[in-house]
Amino acid sequence: MSEPLLPGATLGILGGGQLGRMFTIAARTMGYRVIVLDPDSLSPAGQMADLHLQADYLDHGALRQLGEACAAVTTEFENVPADSLIELAQHCRVSPGAEAVAIVQDRSREKTWLAQQGFPTAPFALVNDGADIPAACARTGLPALLKVARLGYDGKGQIRVDSVAAAQAAYAELGGQPCVLEGWVALEREVSVVLGRDDAGRCALFPVAENRHANGILDVSIVPARIEARVAEAACAMARAVADQLGYVGVMAVEFFITQAGDLLVNEIAPRPHNSGHYTLDACVTDQFEQQVRMLAGLPAGDTRLLSPVVMVNILGDRWHNGGPHWQRLLGHGNVKLHLYGKQAARPGRKMGHFNVLAAEPAAALALAEELRGAL
Repeated sequence: MSEPLLPGATLGILGGGQLGRMFTIAARTMGYRVIVLDPDSLSPAGQMADLHLQADYLDHGALRQLGEACAAVTTEFENVPADSLIELAQHCRVSPGAEAVAIVQDRSREKTWLAQQGFPTAPFALVNDGADIPAACARTGLPALLKVARLGYDGKGQIRVDSVAAAQAAYAELGGQPCVLEGWVALEREVSVVLGRDDAGRCALFPVAENRHANGILDVSIVPARIEARVAEAACAMARAVADQLGYVGVMAVEFFITQAGDLLVNEIAPRPHNSGHYTLDACVTDQFEQQVRMLAGLPAGDTRLLSPVVMVNILGDRWHNGGPHWQRLLGHGNVKLHLYGKQAARPGRKMGHFNVLAAEPAAALALAEELRGAL
């Protein structure tokens, strides 16, 4: 950008979930107007926006209205149609661009791209037809995970298989749609890196998060990650390289596997702020959503320094029973920060909010986080 967009300008976002909500709060706090396009009349981001366009992401009239009203538009999730980003780019600045989003919103394209660029991944094979399964199993080895190429998230759309017959049955269960078969990896732990990259290619990286999952959904993030400095440096370097090769502009996350053999493998790329970056809301000089605003507006990146060890815990809809979560257990601690997303209906597995526990020592933050997680 030749000139940055300053407070008073209007920013747009495709998607009205919790990530869009937190972007909207950050942008409005900084003095920008925000327009959200999302089909849900009760979208969390729409509640906080200056204007909520309730329309489908392929609605040409709504896209035109958004593009003409906004100086720049971003997205809160990777499954927004790339064609919508192309259409918006005729009217205003769009970040991230359609080309990068199109690669990472399809697992087949993402895995193939990573391999072509020389980034290490778990063994994988593309499954476009049931006839591909025997060769795919031979390529990846068994057991393996069969994952739908598009629209799978939080453990949905994936099935563990331990034989060719099981893989064929899983493929049918997933609707016979294009899939990726990924070889099973013996993990030591999982980590992620969130970064912001500007138009000039400058990257600002947040500290590495160590992530624990339950039923395929992120449960806890621990920062700083309990890994050797050299591994953290390698993860940051690889995340930066991924962003550079994509020509990415905006905030993105790269998830990694650390194998029991000590290898660092790229798992997934998210072209947006990430659940594992929610710790930044309370523990960093700049949080990932302010950074998203800054990258979209063409401003210099904010300082990503960690101010305190922190543990983030997701709060799922499973907690809404017997009168709902016991908030007093959390709010009785001055070093615990609660963030709720404004969702109307609590369902098992649905992310309703999160809390961050800050402490002088990482072990103390983790111990309190685990205690409060059970007390909810």
